[in-house]
Amino acid sequence: MRRFTFDTSGTPLTYEAGDALGVRPVNSLSLVEEWLTATGVDGSTPVSLPGVDELPFAEALYRHLDITRITPDFLRFVAEHTRDDRELRRLLRPDNKGGLAQWSWGRQAIDVLTEHPVRASAAEWTTVLRTLQPRLYSISSSPLADPHLISLTVSVVRYENLHGTPRGGVCSPFLADAAPGTEVPVFVQSSPHFRPPADATTPMIMVGPGTGVAPFVGFLQERRALGHRAPNWLFFGEQHRASDFYYEDELTGLLAEGTLARLDTAFSRDQRQKVYVQDRMREHGPELWRGLQDGAHFYVCGDASRMAKDVDRALRDIAVTHGGLTEDEASAYVKQLAAAKRYVRDVY
Repeated sequence: MRRFTFDTSGTPLTYEAGDALGVRPVNSLSLVEEWLTATGVDGSTPVSLPGVDELPFAEALYRHLDITRITPDFLRFVAEHTRDDRELRRLLRPDNKGGLAQWSWGRQAIDVLTEHPVRASAAEWTTVLRTLQPRLYSISSSPLADPHLISLTVSVVRYENLHGTPRGGVCSPFLADAAPGTEVPVFVQSSPHFRPPADATTPMIMVGPGTGVAPFVGFLQERRALGHRAPNWLFFGEQHRASDFYYEDELTGLLAEGTLARLDTAFSRDQRQKVYVQDRMREHGPELWRGLQDGAHFYVCGDASRMAKDVDRALRDIAVTHGGLTEDEASAYVKQLAAAKRYVRDVY
């Protein structure tokens, strides 16, 4: 995990705690070179892109085209331009989405081209490749701490492909490899639904495992700056305490001063039986239920595919076990919390 801070002095950029920052990355130059070598296309070949003046193909690969993602359109194009297309056509069958996802794991588009060489023009590639999209990251700071500094909490994605070639994400290595002082195009994505409580007396319960802790650092900075003394409770989880306790010094400092009333951690790989944030929630179910009855707002940030569902299930279980509700009543209670904007999620 890396923390990146942007100095917005001299710009009109403003934000609120809970917002996201959009970063417009470029692809790595080494990957662009790989693409030009694999496709055999001259990088100086002029191409046209929607909304962009004519530019060299190499520049389009660098700044404007997504050259990492394996999309169905990309695979279909490769299958149509190579003789050995049986495997690719099998992967593209509508009933084989699971097989496609498994096959794509650890591969990038360039790896497909290495395995299935294709000869096509620069213009053809520009019609197949999607536009490089900005990446959104939850802001891990409050403008009340410093209006001109915006912090992000980013897990830098680097790995080796199936053949041992170094690969990485697009945006996180772009940020990690940028020299201090590098200008980066950014914008603020407002999240008006995801804010710390406006009322100084409203308690706050936050569940933010991994980089999901990011916005809650901003929430706590905000409440400290405003002098809000309502209790704030954070559940944080990762794999190992020794290497993955993000913001340990900052959080323990907030705990010592009282801005954070309670901090419960779940480091899943530090013991034989894996322990996650939803397990900690259940362990402290009576206190969590009491907090909700006292009007606490409940926040979740992080992985949508599993964690958020597991936390939602734990929340309903707590309503059953400690609130005496039936399953149906617990589901209705959780829906009512969400409708009242007391159960808010920022999941991805």
